[in-house]
Amino acid sequence: MMDNNIKPPSGGFLLPYNLPMPKFAANLSMLFTDRPFLDRFGAARAAGFEAVEFLFPYAWPAEQIAAQLREHGLQLVLFNLHPGDWDAGERGMACHPDRSDEFQASVAAARDYALALGVRQVHCMAGKIPPGLAPEQARATYIDNLRYAAGLLAPHGIKLLIEPINHFDMPGYLLNRSAQALAIIDEAGCPNLFLQYDIYHMQRMEGELSNTIRANLPRIAHLQVADTPGRHEPGTGEINYRHLYTLLDQLGYDGWIGCEYNPAGDTRAGLGWLTALT
Repeated sequence: MMDNNIKPPSGGFLLPYNLPMPKFAANLSMLFTDRPFLDRFGAARAAGFEAVEFLFPYAWPAEQIAAQLREHGLQLVLFNLHPGDWDAGERGMACHPDRSDEFQASVAAARDYALALGVRQVHCMAGKIPPGLAPEQARATYIDNLRYAAGLLAPHGIKLLIEPINHFDMPGYLLNRSAQALAIIDEAGCPNLFLQYDIYHMQRMEGELSNTIRANLPRIAHLQVADTPGRHEPGTGEINYRHLYTLLDQLGYDGWIGCEYNPAGDTRAGLGWLTALT
């Protein structure tokens, strides 16, 4: 039996002893970044992860990524559609009326990678509202593109996810709040379109984490974690993750939780919050 009075390492926390451990996926775009991308798979497995996620696969042939997944016995649970010119500050093109051809090509590429890598959900970044474009037109374009993408992915059993992102970290991004995302999902009317709920982003934008999760869990296909301030490891900031993980267990959430945080120091040394759960 676990002693709930034990202090976990590195500011972590303990779940009640009778609750199962949530399923965590290492985000390889943010963790283990002291080594090349393809070497991060082995590092994640050595740290105890059984699944991974990352932003984008497109700089590597699918077979190279697949080989890493096979070698280390890992499941890939999520990646994003192509964002446009990331280095120039683009964060998706789905709300850009003049880039529909480019967007549609990005959906086909994501589908092909997903099929090659065994992924059953991909995230579509909304993008920043183009200068001079009315927000209503950006929203309408976004919905049209979501319908196209969901339709292309549905025959393969692939879910399309959308994620509200806080406007402090990403000014000008179209999608910022849970209710906004859910209204878009309703209007798009696609059965394979779901919410990706990032606890860090939504704490910064709106709070009400427990009530939002409780009310909308059937519509949430993926969760991600980081604490605030700092976007560091769970347990380093103001969010009561012990409460949230207990709530998720009580509600029957059986999906993956992506560890999309910036380690305060070395990734491996900062996993005390995770090892405290085992």
